[in-house]
Amino acid sequence: MSVIYLLISISIIVAIIFFIAFIRAVKTGQYDDDYTPSVRMLFDDELTPEKPKSIQTVEKQI
Repeated sequence: MSVIYLLISISIIVAIIFFIAFIRAVKTGQYDDDYTPSVRMLFDDELTPEKPKSIQTVEKQI
C-alpha cells in the first residue's frame, strides 16, 4: 500500500515540473508564430469560394 502513495506523490511532482516548464515556455514566447502572419497575405486570394457546379455548367453552355 505504501508503494501507491509513493507513486502518486512522484507522479504529482513530475506533473508539477511539466506544468512549470510549460508556463515558462509560454512566457518566453516559444509558442509565438512569427512566420505565418507574414506569409498569410500571399495566400489570401486562394481562399475565394468556388461557384456551385450548376452555375458553372450554365456558363459553359453559353
